[in-house]
Amino acid sequence: MAKKKEVDGKRLVKMVKDGAPQSDIMGKFGFNTSTQLKVAYANALMEAGEIPEIQSPRGGKPSGGIKKEVAVSKRGSLIISKDLIEDLGFKVGDQFVARKTKVGISLKLI
Repeated sequence: MAKKKEVDGKRLVKMVKDGAPQSDIMGKFGFNTSTQLKVAYANALMEAGEIPEIQSPRGGKPSGGIKKEVAVSKRGSLIISKDLIEDLGFKVGDQFVARKTKVGISLKLI
């Protein structure tokens, strides 16, 4: 997955409000498509509090909470953050059965 582009939201909003042409804004921030520009603009407006944030239907924690990413080490081990382990309620010594599913993997506590 591509790394998320860091954008100065205040500068982006100011350029749009000042009426800068789309091509100038895209060049200044390095956007390749107008969709990237529009998504970044919407995110900047939400961060600035000018429009309400879109709420997830799942009611999960707001962004900036516990990171859900899991990595594979050189030795093939899965690396799961301590915060995520605690959030899921696992403890030292827990064992799991792992299986491949249509959408990824499943871990079942045994």
